Amino acid sequence: MNKTTLRGYALVPLIVAFMAGMIYLVYMFFVNGSAWSSNKVNTHIYTSGRITTAGAIYDANGKTLAKTSDGERIFNKSQSVRKATLHIAGDPAGVISTGVHNVFKSKLSGYSFINGIYTLKRYGGGNDLTLALNADACVAGLNALGGYKGTIGVYNYKTGALLCCVSSPTYDINNPPKDITDREKYDGIYLNRLFSGVYTPGSTFKIITAVCALQNIPDIEEMSFTCPGEIKMNGGKLVCMKTHGEVTFEEALNKSCNCAFAKIAMQLGAERLGATAKELGFNTPLRADGVRLAISSFDVSGTNNLDLSWAGVGQYTTLVNPCHMLMIAGAIANGGQGISPYIVEKITSRSGVTVYKSISKNSAISIDPAVAVKMKELLRSNVKNQYGDVRFPGLSMCGKTGTAEVDGDKPHSWFVGFSQREDLPLAVVVVAENAGSGSGIAMSAANAVLQSLKS
Repeated sequence: MNKTTLRGYALVPLIVAFMAGMIYLVYMFFVNGSAWSSNKVNTHIYTSGRITTAGAIYDANGKTLAKTSDGERIFNKSQSVRKATLHIAGDPAGVISTGVHNVFKSKLSGYSFINGIYTLKRYGGGNDLTLALNADACVAGLNALGGYKGTIGVYNYKTGALLCCVSSPTYDINNPPKDITDREKYDGIYLNRLFSGVYTPGSTFKIITAVCALQNIPDIEEMSFTCPGEIKMNGGKLVCMKTHGEVTFEEALNKSCNCAFAKIAMQLGAERLGATAKELGFNTPLRADGVRLAISSFDVSGTNNLDLSWAGVGQYTTLVNPCHMLMIAGAIANGGQGISPYIVEKITSRSGVTVYKSISKNSAISIDPAVAVKMKELLRSNVKNQYGDVRFPGLSMCGKTGTAEVDGDKPHSWFVGFSQREDLPLAVVVVAENAGSGSGIAMSAANAVLQSLKS
């Protein structure tokens, strides 16, 4: 073998290594190019760490939430709209990590694998994002919270469109408070409580216990329970808000009877209750569009009867993410199939071409269709026979309140439910921190925001 041939063979490993490196480089660029282009050192997009050049953000009705003008980020003219949509639109610096400005920053820049950010450099803006959000409904929701910390979420349980996302406390992006990092009233102000908050669920968790009972106790709907007002066990006691006496399963849910649901939880046992909670998305990472939700936690392993009873009525160590509870309500309303909420309705290029259109996606939450039908009947009964349809005019409403006890303060006020109207397939969740009974602020806020979407 001559020297030329030997030298040729010696080059083969180098050529293979070069080609492998090129393939790896292209792969890394394909995977990470979007993130690299949206890095805050990119002065085509950012100035002093803030997005200044990007596409516009609109609500579902074409109302401008944010846009770029003369190298500055401009927000809606209405202070009410700016405050109500702050946590979903986000801020140019990305401090609100779940806001559109941060989660969809590469989309706003108009980045593509082929052209990079050429469009942004040429036209002075990237893609425009139209959200599923209704800004007016967000304003109605924020007003209805009445200054309480908390959150409201509304979505179409058939399509997944997130129509309302309110988190309080909030602030005006055009005029942030100078003492925002120092005062207690602003605690968690950068947190979108719908996506990232977790709360003790109180009696809204009885929805999960009821689902488990329908799945595992064949004659649960014919059973009755005696409520003595409290049950002593394991050196402690479980207490009920009232002494309800003899109640059926339906009445127990209507009246939110702790004693009845404690007995149901003990009959089910920790294993069955834990399995149903898992089926409904507890201890599982869930997403709303590109946003990872805080994980709802439920663990009754090794509990005694007292702890299991408290868990069955929504206390103990259970913590629930509000958007997750919204998705559970949506799954029941949708005949058992959960739908994931989405934030962005469509993305439009600078040339006016729609480059993305939202599609409905099934979530990890699913319920036996027969159980879902029975749960709809029970939750409808709650409104008709306990709360009153007058609390939800014209909505054909189903729902459950929650009064979640917290140490050393007033309880959190919860409401979760949905409208059965064919032309208004909306589920709603409200949490008002330390606002007292769920039949108060949370229920009235749920009605207020749904009424704003009714027309």
